[in-house]
Amino acid sequence: MSSSSPLERTIDKVLSQKESELISKIDSAYQESLRNLDSSKSKLNSEYLAIIENARKQAENLKRQIVGSSRLSARNNQLILIEDSVRTVFEMVRKRLSSLHKEPDYEKLMKQALLNAFKEMGKNDLSIECNKTDYSLVRKVADSINKEMGTKMVVANKSIDILGGIRVTSSDGTLSYDDSIDSRIERLKPLIRKNIVQVLRGERGRESWSQKVE
Repeated sequence: MSSSSPLERTIDKVLSQKESELISKIDSAYQESLRNLDSSKSKLNSEYLAIIENARKQAENLKRQIVGSSRLSARNNQLILIEDSVRTVFEMVRKRLSSLHKEPDYEKLMKQALLNAFKEMGKNDLSIECNKTDYSLVRKVADSINKEMGTKMVVANKSIDILGGIRVTSSDGTLSYDDSIDSRIERLKPLIRKNIVQVLRGERGRESWSQKVE
């Protein structure tokens, strides 16, 4: 086997150097790739954590919105329930008091109402309004008071649409007094609403449901 020529040896040397340089470059590139990969992993991990944190914040915001919406919905439903209950009880009271004129003491009640009107308004000349059912009774009581006290109470011929009781105005129209059953029921509404709210909250109402209408 013949020995290598100087040219071949030179070529081998050059190739060997190039191979070493190439291997070195490949190794450097590989190490750089590893560093880039680590950097990419770190960046991806940071982005992943940021995404998770944003998702958590969004979930918390959504939770607060849901809770707030639920509370608002519950409150709205409670208010609707309260108003429905008030209307129901209100109608029950109206129905119960619509037959008040049949009670034995109703005439005494009407007389007291007329005397209260006279006292509150401080006028002798009064115009009295009532419903059709009570007309005869109110006129009878008014005539009796006129004779006893010298007042000038006049019952209007035209009836008004009320459950019972009276509405009074002075002859000059400057003063008015409402002692109708309807107005008494209206004055009950705050008490009815208060009792319903107390029941919903599990509290015992201080006022009785059967409290007398005054």
